[in-house]
Amino acid sequence: MSSQKTNLPLPKDGLAGLKENFSSDAASGFIVFLLALPLSLGIAKASDFPPIMGLVTAIIGGIVVSMFMGSRLSIKGPAAGLIVIVAGAVAEFGGGETGWHLALGAMAVAGVVQVLFGVFKLGKLMDFFPLSAVHGMLAAIGLIIIGKQIPVLLAVNPAMTKGKEPLELFASIPEFIQNLDPRVTVIGVISLVIMMGWPMIKNSAIKKIPAPLVVLAFAIPAELYLDFHATEPAYTLVKIGNLVDNLKINVDFSGISQTGIFIKFVIMFALVGSLESLLTVKAMDMLDPFKRKSDANKDLIATGIGNTLVAFLGGLPMISEVARSSANIANGAKTRWANFFHGFFILAFVLLASHLIELIPNTALAAMLITVGIKLTHPKEFIHTLEKGKEQLLIFIVTILFTLGVDLLVGIAAGILTEILVNLFNGKPLSAIFKAPTEVSFTNDSYLVEISDAAVFTNYLGIKRKLESIPTGFPVTIDLSKTHLVDHSVMENFEHFKNDYESDGIGKVEIVGLDSHKALSAHKAGARKKIKN
Repeated sequence: MSSQKTNLPLPKDGLAGLKENFSSDAASGFIVFLLALPLSLGIAKASDFPPIMGLVTAIIGGIVVSMFMGSRLSIKGPAAGLIVIVAGAVAEFGGGETGWHLALGAMAVAGVVQVLFGVFKLGKLMDFFPLSAVHGMLAAIGLIIIGKQIPVLLAVNPAMTKGKEPLELFASIPEFIQNLDPRVTVIGVISLVIMMGWPMIKNSAIKKIPAPLVVLAFAIPAELYLDFHATEPAYTLVKIGNLVDNLKINVDFSGISQTGIFIKFVIMFALVGSLESLLTVKAMDMLDPFKRKSDANKDLIATGIGNTLVAFLGGLPMISEVARSSANIANGAKTRWANFFHGFFILAFVLLASHLIELIPNTALAAMLITVGIKLTHPKEFIHTLEKGKEQLLIFIVTILFTLGVDLLVGIAAGILTEILVNLFNGKPLSAIFKAPTEVSFTNDSYLVEISDAAVFTNYLGIKRKLESIPTGFPVTIDLSKTHLVDHSVMENFEHFKNDYESDGIGKVEIVGLDSHKALSAHKAGARKKIKN
Protein backbone atom coordinates (compact mmCIF):
# COMPACT_ATOMS: atom_id res chain seq x y z
CA MET A 1 0.00 0.00 0.00
CA SER A 2 1.29 3.46 -0.83
CA SER A 3 2.59 5.57 2.03
CA GLN A 4 1.66 8.81 0.30
CA LYS A 5 -0.91 10.94 2.03
CA THR A 6 -4.36 10.83 0.49
CA ASN A 7 -6.03 13.92 -0.98
CA LEU A 8 -9.48 12.71 0.10
CA PRO A 9 -11.27 15.09 2.48
CA LEU A 10 -11.19 13.67 6.02
CA PRO A 11 -14.52 12.46 7.41
CA LYS A 12 -15.87 14.52 10.31
CA ASP A 13 -15.86 13.10 13.83
CA GLY A 14 -18.48 13.16 16.59
CA LEU A 15 -22.14 13.93 15.88
CA ALA A 16 -21.21 15.77 12.68
CA GLY A 17 -19.52 12.57 11.51
CA LEU A 18 -22.63 10.54 12.36
CA LYS A 19 -24.76 12.81 10.19
CA GLU A 20 -22.23 13.00 7.35
CA ASN A 21 -21.43 9.26 7.16
CA PHE A 22 -24.60 7.66 8.51
CA SER A 23 -25.35 5.44 5.51
CA SER A 24 -21.80 4.10 4.98
CA ASP A 25 -21.10 3.52 8.68
CA ALA A 26 -24.50 1.94 9.39
CA ALA A 27 -24.17 -0.37 6.36
CA SER A 28 -20.66 -1.47 7.38
CA GLY A 29 -21.74 -1.85 11.01
CA PHE A 30 -24.58 -4.13 9.92
CA ILE A 31 -22.27 -6.37 7.89
CA VAL A 32 -19.77 -6.55 10.77
CA PHE A 33 -22.67 -7.43 13.11
CA LEU A 34 -23.47 -10.44 10.91
CA LEU A 35 -19.84 -11.52 11.22
CA ALA A 36 -19.47 -10.70 14.93
CA LEU A 37 -22.65 -12.36 16.24
CA PRO A 38 -21.71 -16.03 15.68
CA LEU A 39 -18.01 -15.47 16.34
CA SER A 40 -18.70 -13.75 19.68
CA LEU A 41 -20.90 -16.68 20.73
CA GLY A 42 -18.28 -19.23 19.65
CA ILE A 43 -15.40 -17.41 21.35
CA ALA A 44 -17.35 -17.17 24.63
CA LYS A 45 -18.28 -20.85 24.55
CA ALA A 46 -14.71 -21.90 23.72
CA SER A 47 -13.50 -19.71 26.62
CA ASP A 48 -15.80 -21.56 29.07
CA PHE A 49 -17.88 -18.42 29.58
CA PRO A 50 -21.68 -18.32 29.14
CA PRO A 51 -22.14 -17.77 25.36
CA ILE A 52 -24.30 -14.65 25.85
CA MET A 53 -21.32 -12.97 27.54
CA GLY A 54 -19.52 -12.84 24.20
CA LEU A 55 -22.40 -10.71 22.93
CA VAL A 56 -22.26 -8.50 26.06
CA THR A 57 -18.61 -7.75 25.24
CA ALA A 58 -19.41 -6.93 21.60
CA ILE A 59 -22.33 -4.68 22.62
CA ILE A 60 -20.24 -2.67 25.12
CA GLY A 61 -17.21 -2.65 22.79
CA GLY A 62 -19.45 -1.13 20.11
CA ILE A 63 -21.95 1.13 21.85
CA VAL A 64 -19.82 2.36 24.78
CA VAL A 65 -16.14 2.14 23.82
CA SER A 66 -16.65 3.65 20.34
CA MET A 67 -17.46 6.97 22.04
CA PHE A 68 -13.90 7.54 23.27
CA MET A 69 -11.58 5.10 21.49
CA GLY A 70 -8.40 6.37 19.84
CA SER A 71 -8.78 4.53 16.53
CA ARG A 72 -11.40 5.38 13.92
CA LEU A 73 -12.02 2.09 12.17
CA SER A 74 -11.24 -0.75 14.58
CA ILE A 75 -14.02 -3.00 15.89
CA LYS A 76 -13.94 -3.80 19.60
CA GLY A 77 -15.09 -7.20 20.75
CA PRO A 78 -14.06 -10.64 22.05
CA ALA A 79 -11.11 -12.20 20.25
CA ALA A 80 -10.16 -15.77 19.44
CA GLY A 81 -6.59 -14.89 20.39
CA LEU A 82 -7.60 -14.60 24.05
CA ILE A 83 -9.54 -17.88 24.24
CA VAL A 84 -6.51 -19.71 25.60
CA ILE A 85 -5.97 -17.21 28.42
CA VAL A 86 -9.65 -16.89 29.36
CA ALA A 87 -10.27 -20.65 29.42
CA GLY A 88 -7.00 -21.13 31.32
CA ALA A 89 -8.09 -18.60 33.94
CA VAL A 90 -11.48 -20.27 34.39
CA ALA A 91 -9.81 -23.68 34.79
CA GLU A 92 -7.12 -22.53 37.24
CA PHE A 93 -9.64 -20.66 39.37
CA GLY A 94 -11.63 -23.86 39.87
CA GLY A 95 -13.62 -24.27 36.66
CA GLY A 96 -17.33 -23.92 36.00
CA GLU A 97 -19.32 -20.97 37.30
CA THR A 98 -16.90 -20.35 40.20
CA GLY A 99 -13.93 -20.21 37.82
CA TRP A 100 -15.83 -17.78 35.57
CA HIS A 101 -16.62 -15.37 38.44
CA LEU A 102 -13.05 -15.45 39.80
CA ALA A 103 -11.51 -15.02 36.32
CA LEU A 104 -13.59 -11.86 35.99
CA GLY A 105 -11.77 -10.40 39.02
CA ALA A 106 -8.40 -10.77 37.29
CA MET A 107 -9.93 -9.32 34.10
CA ALA A 108 -11.24 -6.23 35.91
CA VAL A 109 -7.82 -5.49 37.42
CA ALA A 110 -6.16 -6.11 34.04
CA GLY A 111 -8.53 -3.53 32.53
CA VAL A 112 -7.30 -0.96 35.07
CA VAL A 113 -3.70 -1.90 34.18
CA GLN A 114 -4.51 -1.28 30.49
CA VAL A 115 -5.87 2.16 31.38
CA LEU A 116 -2.59 2.88 33.21
CA PHE A 117 -0.63 1.66 30.16
CA GLY A 118 -2.43 4.33 28.15
CA VAL A 119 -2.18 7.08 30.79
CA PHE A 120 1.58 6.59 31.08
CA LYS A 121 1.86 6.37 27.27
CA LEU A 122 3.16 2.79 27.23
CA GLY A 123 1.61 1.96 23.86
CA LYS A 124 5.15 2.11 22.53
CA LEU A 125 6.05 -0.98 24.62
CA MET A 126 4.67 -3.04 21.75
CA ASP A 127 8.02 -2.49 20.05
CA PHE A 128 9.84 -4.28 22.88
CA PHE A 129 8.51 -7.69 21.82
CA PRO A 130 10.42 -9.47 19.03
CA LEU A 131 8.07 -9.90 16.08
CA SER A 132 8.87 -13.59 15.55
CA ALA A 133 7.97 -14.33 19.18
CA VAL A 134 4.67 -12.45 18.77
CA HIS A 135 3.84 -14.42 15.61
CA GLY A 136 4.89 -17.64 17.37
CA MET A 137 2.53 -16.81 20.23
CA LEU A 138 -0.34 -16.29 17.78
CA ALA A 139 0.48 -19.52 15.92
CA ALA A 140 0.46 -21.45 19.22
CA ILE A 141 -2.90 -19.89 20.10
CA GLY A 142 -4.18 -21.05 16.70
CA LEU A 143 -3.06 -24.63 17.40
CA ILE A 144 -4.71 -24.59 20.84
CA ILE A 145 -7.97 -23.28 19.35
CA ILE A 146 -7.93 -26.09 16.75
CA GLY A 147 -7.20 -28.69 19.45
CA LYS A 148 -10.05 -27.45 21.66
CA GLN A 149 -12.58 -27.21 18.81
CA ILE A 150 -12.01 -30.54 17.02
CA PRO A 151 -13.99 -32.50 19.65
CA VAL A 152 -16.76 -29.89 19.43
CA LEU A 153 -16.80 -30.26 15.65
CA LEU A 154 -17.11 -34.03 16.11
CA ALA A 155 -19.92 -33.52 18.66
CA VAL A 156 -18.34 -35.78 21.30
CA ASN A 157 -19.47 -35.63 24.91
CA PRO A 158 -17.69 -32.66 26.61
CA ALA A 159 -16.80 -35.00 29.50
CA MET A 160 -14.24 -36.67 27.18
CA THR A 161 -12.20 -33.44 26.91
CA LYS A 162 -12.38 -32.34 30.55
CA GLY A 163 -8.96 -31.54 32.03
CA LYS A 164 -7.03 -32.30 28.84
CA GLU A 165 -4.08 -30.02 27.94
CA PRO A 166 -3.55 -28.91 24.29
CA LEU A 167 -1.11 -31.70 23.41
CA GLU A 168 -3.40 -34.28 25.07
CA LEU A 169 -6.33 -33.03 22.96
CA PHE A 170 -4.38 -33.63 19.75
CA ALA A 171 -3.30 -37.08 21.00
CA SER A 172 -6.96 -37.92 21.71
CA ILE A 173 -8.22 -37.15 18.17
CA PRO A 174 -8.45 -40.87 17.20
CA GLU A 175 -10.59 -41.46 20.31
CA PHE A 176 -12.79 -38.45 19.44
CA ILE A 177 -13.29 -39.80 15.90
CA GLN A 178 -14.37 -43.19 17.28
CA ASN A 179 -17.00 -41.47 19.44
CA LEU A 180 -18.28 -38.82 17.02
CA ASP A 181 -21.97 -38.18 16.43
CA PRO A 182 -22.36 -38.54 12.62
CA ARG A 183 -25.63 -36.58 12.28
CA VAL A 184 -24.20 -33.55 14.07
CA THR A 185 -20.65 -33.86 12.76
CA VAL A 186 -21.78 -33.68 9.13
CA ILE A 187 -23.15 -30.17 9.76
CA GLY A 188 -19.83 -29.15 11.32
CA VAL A 189 -17.76 -30.59 8.47
CA ILE A 190 -19.88 -28.91 5.77
CA SER A 191 -19.68 -25.65 7.76
CA LEU A 192 -15.88 -25.98 7.85
CA VAL A 193 -15.80 -26.56 4.07
CA ILE A 194 -17.88 -23.39 3.58
CA MET A 195 -15.58 -21.36 5.86
CA MET A 196 -12.40 -22.61 4.19
CA GLY A 197 -13.75 -22.41 0.64
CA TRP A 198 -15.48 -19.03 0.79
CA PRO A 199 -12.30 -16.94 0.26
CA MET A 200 -11.64 -18.89 -2.96
CA ILE A 201 -14.86 -17.68 -4.60
CA LYS A 202 -14.09 -15.33 -7.49
CA ASN A 203 -17.42 -13.49 -7.73
CA SER A 204 -16.92 -10.23 -5.82
CA ALA A 205 -20.65 -9.75 -5.10
CA ILE A 206 -21.04 -13.22 -3.55
CA LYS A 207 -17.73 -12.86 -1.71
CA LYS A 208 -19.07 -9.81 0.14
CA ILE A 209 -21.52 -12.05 2.04
CA PRO A 210 -19.77 -12.98 5.35
CA ALA A 211 -18.88 -16.68 5.40
CA PRO A 212 -20.23 -17.13 8.99
CA LEU A 213 -23.62 -15.90 7.75
CA VAL A 214 -23.58 -18.51 4.98
CA VAL A 215 -22.73 -21.16 7.58
CA LEU A 216 -25.71 -20.13 9.71
CA ALA A 217 -27.98 -20.08 6.65
CA PHE A 218 -27.04 -23.73 6.09
CA ALA A 219 -26.61 -25.03 9.66
CA ILE A 220 -29.83 -23.73 11.25
CA PRO A 221 -32.24 -25.17 8.61
CA ALA A 222 -30.26 -28.44 8.61
CA GLU A 223 -30.52 -28.66 12.39
CA LEU A 224 -34.27 -27.95 12.28
CA TYR A 225 -34.77 -30.61 9.59
CA LEU A 226 -32.88 -33.19 11.69
CA ASP A 227 -34.73 -32.02 14.84
CA PHE A 228 -31.67 -31.82 17.10
CA HIS A 229 -33.74 -30.29 19.90
CA ALA A 230 -35.64 -33.57 20.31
CA THR A 231 -33.07 -36.12 19.13
CA GLU A 232 -29.65 -34.90 20.32
CA PRO A 233 -28.02 -34.15 23.71
CA ALA A 234 -28.43 -30.63 25.16
CA TYR A 235 -24.75 -29.78 24.48
CA THR A 236 -25.41 -30.00 20.72
CA LEU A 237 -27.09 -26.55 20.52
CA VAL A 238 -26.11 -23.10 21.76
CA LYS A 239 -27.80 -22.02 24.99
CA ILE A 240 -27.70 -18.31 25.88
CA GLY A 241 -30.68 -17.49 28.10
CA ASN A 242 -32.13 -14.01 28.49
CA LEU A 243 -29.86 -10.94 28.27
CA VAL A 244 -31.77 -8.93 30.90
CA ASP A 245 -31.66 -11.83 33.38
CA ASN A 246 -27.90 -12.22 32.91
CA LEU A 247 -27.02 -8.52 33.26
CA LYS A 248 -25.87 -8.17 36.86
CA ILE A 249 -22.63 -7.77 38.80
CA ASN A 250 -20.88 -11.09 38.19
CA VAL A 251 -17.30 -10.22 39.18
CA ASP A 252 -15.72 -11.87 42.25
CA PHE A 253 -12.40 -10.56 43.57
CA SER A 254 -11.84 -13.29 46.14
CA GLY A 255 -9.50 -15.02 43.68
CA ILE A 256 -6.86 -12.50 44.82
CA SER A 257 -6.24 -14.89 47.72
CA GLN A 258 -4.66 -17.22 45.12
CA THR A 259 -1.98 -14.58 44.64
CA GLY A 260 0.25 -16.34 42.10
CA ILE A 261 -2.61 -17.38 39.81
CA PHE A 262 -4.31 -13.98 40.12
CA ILE A 263 -1.18 -11.99 39.25
CA LYS A 264 -0.32 -14.34 36.37
CA PHE A 265 -3.67 -13.82 34.68
CA VAL A 266 -3.75 -10.06 35.33
CA ILE A 267 -0.40 -9.87 33.51
CA MET A 268 -1.56 -12.11 30.65
CA PHE A 269 -4.89 -10.36 30.13
CA ALA A 270 -3.26 -6.91 30.20
CA LEU A 271 -0.15 -7.78 28.21
CA VAL A 272 -1.51 -10.05 25.47
CA GLY A 273 -4.76 -8.09 25.14
CA SER A 274 -2.87 -4.81 24.77
CA LEU A 275 -0.35 -6.32 22.36
CA GLU A 276 -3.02 -7.81 20.07
CA SER A 277 -5.06 -4.62 20.20
CA LEU A 278 -2.10 -2.36 19.36
CA LEU A 279 -1.00 -4.61 16.50
CA THR A 280 -4.51 -4.46 15.04
CA VAL A 281 -4.75 -0.67 15.39
CA LYS A 282 -1.38 -0.32 13.65
CA ALA A 283 -2.50 -2.63 10.83
CA MET A 284 -5.83 -0.80 10.38
CA ASP A 285 -4.05 2.57 10.12
CA MET A 286 -2.19 1.13 7.13
CA LEU A 287 -5.52 0.09 5.54
CA ASP A 288 -7.34 3.36 6.30
CA PRO A 289 -8.03 5.02 2.91
CA PHE A 290 -7.79 8.42 4.64
CA LYS A 291 -4.35 7.62 6.15
CA ARG A 292 -5.39 8.79 9.61
CA LYS A 293 -3.10 7.91 12.52
CA SER A 294 -4.69 6.43 15.62
CA ASP A 295 -3.85 7.54 19.14
CA ALA A 296 -2.58 4.20 20.50
CA ASN A 297 -2.50 5.35 24.13
CA LYS A 298 -6.03 6.78 24.00
CA ASP A 299 -7.19 3.52 22.45
CA LEU A 300 -5.59 1.52 25.27
CA ILE A 301 -7.39 3.68 27.84
CA ALA A 302 -10.74 3.14 26.06
CA THR A 303 -10.17 -0.61 25.76
CA GLY A 304 -9.11 -0.82 29.41
CA ILE A 305 -12.25 1.02 30.56
CA GLY A 306 -14.36 -1.29 28.39
CA ASN A 307 -12.64 -4.38 29.81
CA THR A 308 -13.18 -3.29 33.41
CA LEU A 309 -16.87 -2.64 32.68
CA VAL A 310 -17.46 -5.96 30.92
CA ALA A 311 -15.60 -7.84 33.67
CA PHE A 312 -18.04 -6.49 36.27
CA LEU A 313 -20.96 -7.61 34.09
CA GLY A 314 -19.48 -11.03 33.28
CA GLY A 315 -18.25 -10.50 29.70
CA LEU A 316 -15.09 -11.58 27.93
CA PRO A 317 -12.07 -9.27 27.52
CA MET A 318 -12.21 -7.15 24.37
CA ILE A 319 -9.54 -6.03 21.96
CA SER A 320 -9.43 -4.30 18.58
CA GLU A 321 -10.24 -7.45 16.61
CA VAL A 322 -8.39 -7.83 13.32
CA ALA A 323 -10.86 -9.82 11.15
CA ARG A 324 -13.87 -7.66 12.05
CA SER A 325 -11.84 -4.45 11.76
CA SER A 326 -10.58 -5.46 8.30
CA ALA A 327 -14.14 -6.27 7.21
CA ASN A 328 -15.24 -2.89 8.54
CA ILE A 329 -12.77 -1.04 6.32
CA ALA A 330 -13.46 -3.30 3.33
CA ASN A 331 -17.19 -2.50 3.58
CA GLY A 332 -16.72 1.26 3.43
CA ALA A 333 -16.72 2.41 7.07
CA LYS A 334 -15.64 6.02 7.50
CA THR A 335 -15.66 6.70 11.27
CA ARG A 336 -15.94 5.17 14.75
CA TRP A 337 -19.74 5.13 14.30
CA ALA A 338 -19.43 1.87 12.34
CA ASN A 339 -18.19 0.21 15.55
CA PHE A 340 -21.14 1.77 17.40
CA PHE A 341 -23.62 0.41 14.86
CA HIS A 342 -22.14 -3.10 15.04
CA GLY A 343 -22.78 -3.10 18.80
CA PHE A 344 -26.23 -1.55 18.38
CA PHE A 345 -27.37 -4.20 15.88
CA ILE A 346 -26.15 -7.01 18.16
CA LEU A 347 -28.08 -5.49 21.08
CA ALA A 348 -31.24 -5.16 18.97
CA PHE A 349 -30.95 -8.76 17.74
CA VAL A 350 -30.41 -10.17 21.25
CA LEU A 351 -33.40 -8.25 22.62
CA LEU A 352 -35.75 -9.05 19.73
CA ALA A 353 -34.64 -12.42 18.34
CA SER A 354 -32.52 -14.24 20.93
CA HIS A 355 -34.57 -17.43 20.40
CA LEU A 356 -33.01 -17.73 16.93
CA ILE A 357 -29.52 -17.92 18.45
CA GLU A 358 -30.48 -21.10 20.32
CA LEU A 359 -31.10 -22.83 16.97
CA ILE A 360 -27.35 -22.70 16.14
CA PRO A 361 -25.50 -26.07 16.36
CA ASN A 362 -22.24 -25.83 18.30
CA THR A 363 -20.49 -27.72 15.50
CA ALA A 364 -21.09 -24.70 13.22
CA LEU A 365 -19.45 -22.37 15.73
CA ALA A 366 -16.56 -24.84 16.07
CA ALA A 367 -16.05 -24.72 12.28
CA MET A 368 -15.75 -20.91 12.42
CA LEU A 369 -13.20 -21.05 15.25
CA ILE A 370 -11.14 -23.81 13.61
CA THR A 371 -10.92 -21.56 10.54
CA VAL A 372 -9.58 -18.75 12.75
CA GLY A 373 -7.07 -21.18 14.26
CA ILE A 374 -5.91 -22.36 10.82
CA LYS A 375 -5.33 -18.74 9.74
CA LEU A 376 -3.21 -18.10 12.83
CA THR A 377 -1.06 -21.21 12.42
CA HIS A 378 -1.14 -21.69 8.64
CA PRO A 379 2.00 -23.31 7.13
CA LYS A 380 2.64 -20.05 5.26
CA GLU A 381 3.36 -18.42 8.66
CA PHE A 382 6.25 -20.87 9.12
CA ILE A 383 7.46 -20.24 5.55
CA HIS A 384 7.30 -16.44 5.91
CA THR A 385 9.21 -16.64 9.19
CA LEU A 386 11.90 -18.85 7.61
CA GLU A 387 12.24 -16.31 4.78
CA LYS A 388 13.16 -13.71 7.41
CA GLY A 389 15.99 -15.94 8.65
CA LYS A 390 16.66 -19.35 10.21
CA GLU A 391 17.17 -17.68 13.57
CA GLN A 392 13.69 -16.14 13.30
CA LEU A 393 12.18 -19.58 12.67
CA LEU A 394 14.00 -20.86 15.78
CA ILE A 395 12.47 -18.06 17.91
CA PHE A 396 9.04 -18.72 16.32
CA ILE A 397 9.16 -22.48 17.06
CA VAL A 398 10.55 -22.10 20.60
CA THR A 399 7.67 -19.73 21.42
CA ILE A 400 5.13 -22.23 20.03
CA LEU A 401 6.59 -25.22 21.91
CA PHE A 402 6.77 -23.48 25.28
CA THR A 403 3.27 -22.04 24.84
CA LEU A 404 1.84 -25.48 24.03
CA GLY A 405 3.87 -27.27 26.69
CA VAL A 406 3.59 -24.77 29.58
CA ASP A 407 1.51 -21.63 29.02
CA LEU A 408 1.35 -18.43 27.03
CA LEU A 409 3.35 -16.24 29.43
CA VAL A 410 6.22 -18.74 29.56
CA GLY A 411 6.01 -19.08 25.77
CA ILE A 412 6.47 -15.38 25.05
CA ALA A 413 9.25 -15.18 27.69
CA ALA A 414 11.03 -18.13 26.04
CA GLY A 415 10.78 -16.39 22.67
CA ILE A 416 12.25 -13.17 24.07
CA LEU A 417 15.10 -15.06 25.76
CA THR A 418 15.84 -17.00 22.56
CA GLU A 419 16.05 -13.74 20.57
CA ILE A 420 18.44 -12.26 23.15
CA LEU A 421 20.68 -15.35 22.97
CA VAL A 422 20.58 -15.36 19.15
CA ASN A 423 21.57 -11.68 19.10
CA LEU A 424 24.46 -12.30 21.54
CA PHE A 425 25.63 -15.21 19.35
CA ASN A 426 25.52 -12.90 16.31
CA GLY A 427 27.83 -10.35 17.91
CA LYS A 428 25.62 -8.01 19.93
CA PRO A 429 27.78 -6.48 22.70
CA LEU A 430 26.48 -7.16 26.23
CA SER A 431 26.48 -3.40 26.83
CA ALA A 432 23.94 -2.98 24.01
CA ILE A 433 21.22 -5.26 25.42
CA PHE A 434 19.10 -2.36 26.64
CA LYS A 435 20.92 0.70 25.31
CA ALA A 436 22.05 1.75 21.84
CA PRO A 437 24.14 4.96 21.64
CA THR A 438 22.09 7.12 19.25
CA GLU A 439 23.22 10.57 18.10
CA VAL A 440 20.89 12.94 16.22
CA SER A 441 22.37 15.95 14.42
CA PHE A 442 20.89 18.62 12.13
CA THR A 443 22.93 20.16 9.30
CA ASN A 444 22.06 21.57 5.88
CA ASP A 445 18.32 21.26 6.55
CA SER A 446 18.54 17.49 7.10
CA TYR A 447 18.78 15.12 10.06
CA LEU A 448 21.44 12.47 10.59
CA VAL A 449 20.77 9.62 13.06
CA GLU A 450 23.93 7.64 13.94
CA ILE A 451 23.45 4.40 15.90
CA SER A 452 26.37 2.51 17.49
CA ASP A 453 26.98 -1.00 18.92
CA ALA A 454 23.70 -2.75 18.04
CA ALA A 455 20.10 -1.96 17.12
CA VAL A 456 17.97 -4.79 18.52
CA PHE A 457 14.46 -5.22 19.90
CA THR A 458 15.56 -4.82 23.54
CA ASN A 459 17.06 -1.36 22.96
CA TYR A 460 14.76 -0.11 20.19
CA LEU A 461 12.57 1.95 22.53
CA GLY A 462 15.47 4.37 23.12
CA ILE A 463 16.15 4.59 19.38
CA LYS A 464 12.44 5.10 18.69
CA ARG A 465 12.26 7.96 21.20
CA LYS A 466 15.04 9.77 19.31
CA LEU A 467 13.39 9.12 15.93
CA GLU A 468 10.03 10.39 17.15
CA SER A 469 11.64 13.65 18.33
CA ILE A 470 12.53 14.53 14.72
CA PRO A 471 10.00 17.02 13.27
CA THR A 472 8.24 16.02 10.05
CA GLY A 473 9.08 17.28 6.59
CA PHE A 474 12.89 16.89 6.47
CA PRO A 475 15.34 14.49 4.82
CA VAL A 476 16.43 11.94 7.46
CA THR A 477 19.42 9.59 7.16
CA ILE A 478 19.73 6.63 9.55
CA ASP A 479 23.39 5.58 9.59
CA LEU A 480 24.01 2.02 10.83
CA SER A 481 27.69 1.76 9.87
CA LYS A 482 28.83 1.71 13.54
CA THR A 483 26.53 -1.18 14.52
CA HIS A 484 27.67 -4.79 14.94
CA LEU A 485 24.14 -6.12 14.57
CA VAL A 486 20.69 -4.94 13.45
CA ASP A 487 18.02 -7.53 14.19
CA HIS A 488 14.89 -8.36 12.17
CA SER A 489 12.47 -6.58 14.52
CA VAL A 490 14.41 -3.31 14.25
CA MET A 491 14.82 -3.60 10.46
CA GLU A 492 11.03 -3.97 10.21
CA ASN A 493 10.43 -1.09 12.65
CA PHE A 494 12.74 1.14 10.58
CA GLU A 495 10.53 0.37 7.58
CA HIS A 496 7.42 1.34 9.60
CA PHE A 497 9.12 4.59 10.67
CA LYS A 498 10.08 5.32 7.06
CA ASN A 499 6.49 4.75 5.84
CA ASP A 500 5.00 6.89 8.63
CA TYR A 501 7.51 9.72 8.23
CA GLU A 502 7.12 9.86 4.46
CA SER A 503 3.29 9.80 4.64
CA ASP A 504 3.08 13.61 4.35
CA GLY A 505 4.74 13.42 0.94
CA ILE A 506 7.48 15.85 2.02
CA GLY A 507 9.82 14.02 4.41
CA LYS A 508 12.29 11.42 3.18
CA VAL A 509 14.07 8.63 5.10
CA GLU A 510 17.19 6.83 3.90
CA ILE A 511 18.84 3.91 5.71
CA VAL A 512 22.60 3.68 5.04
CA GLY A 513 25.74 2.08 6.47
CA LEU A 514 24.90 -1.57 5.87
CA ASP A 515 27.46 -2.18 3.09
CA SER A 516 29.82 -3.95 5.52
CA HIS A 517 27.01 -6.01 7.03
CA LYS A 518 25.98 -9.52 6.00
CA ALA A 519 22.26 -10.18 5.57
CA LEU A 520 21.19 -13.27 7.55
CA SER A 521 18.40 -13.92 5.04
CA ALA A 522 17.22 -12.75 1.62
CA HIS A 523 14.24 -10.96 3.18
CA LYS A 524 14.42 -7.15 2.97
CA ALA A 525 13.80 -6.94 6.73
CA GLY A 526 16.23 -9.74 7.57
CA ALA A 527 18.80 -9.19 10.33
CA ARG A 528 22.17 -7.65 9.39
CA LYS A 529 25.46 -8.74 11.00
CA LYS A 530 28.73 -6.82 10.53
CA ILE A 531 31.44 -8.71 8.69
CA LYS A 532 34.69 -8.90 10.67
CA ASN A 533 37.72 -7.51 8.87
